[in-house]
Amino acid sequence: MPRQIIDISIPLEADVASDPPVALPKIQYMRHDQTFERIASFFPGLKQSDLPDGAGWALEKVEITTHNGTHLDAPYHFHPTMDHALGTPKPAATIDQIPLDWCFQPGVKLDFRHFPDGYVATANDVEDELKRIGHTLKPLEIVVVNTSAGAKYGAPDFVDSGCGMGRDATLYLTERGVRVTGIDGWSWDAPFSFTAKRYARDHDPKIIWEGHKAGRDIGYCHLEKLHNLEALPAIGFMISCFPVKVKGGSAGWTRAVAILDN
Repeated sequence: MPRQIIDISIPLEADVASDPPVALPKIQYMRHDQTFERIASFFPGLKQSDLPDGAGWALEKVEITTHNGTHLDAPYHFHPTMDHALGTPKPAATIDQIPLDWCFQPGVKLDFRHFPDGYVATANDVEDELKRIGHTLKPLEIVVVNTSAGAKYGAPDFVDSGCGMGRDATLYLTERGVRVTGIDGWSWDAPFSFTAKRYARDHDPKIIWEGHKAGRDIGYCHLEKLHNLEALPAIGFMISCFPVKVKGGSAGWTRAVAILDN
């Protein structure tokens, strides 16, 4: 069979519950019949009737953050410094500083769809799943986590769906050389609504953004709002997730895809 490319990204779209209300993207669509004035500003004397069918160009004006849509978070998003556990801390890498070879590597899928919403996955959970699929992690492999949130994209409760990855689960991966991870939920961490309840009960600040903050110990990137991970096998595929090169940015959008050579 020929090579198969599987789209594991969500579209960048407005009016879908892809983010909390304060962070939703806004997109203004301009049709072919709405842009003649823009074209005429470049070509004095042009009449709309001069254009085939009088049609201008279509374009979109967007108001987004680098964390809308499927994107790759840089270590700079998590903390100002990184690699505290590897010796001398250094400034956290921004998205334009991420080595490109991190972003095109063999993929490994962990199936955590059975965990309930708000569950914080542990190192033991990661180890058990790797044993189940019969795989030993190799440096730079891209590990993606399939949660129940993947099937909820577009639903009102998407942001509050799925499990998240805890600090020790994240370090389990990065200590073995993994530098890019990913998840089909809104965040690499458990949904904030569940963490807020735990914090209100225990007042333990260590649980807040614990998976992200593991990047202070070992710098790494993660993909958020992946999609269609159910279509992937556990191993035997490549992932491409090159980010848009935002100068000094905390993240970059990516058209993440999985590539299977059947």
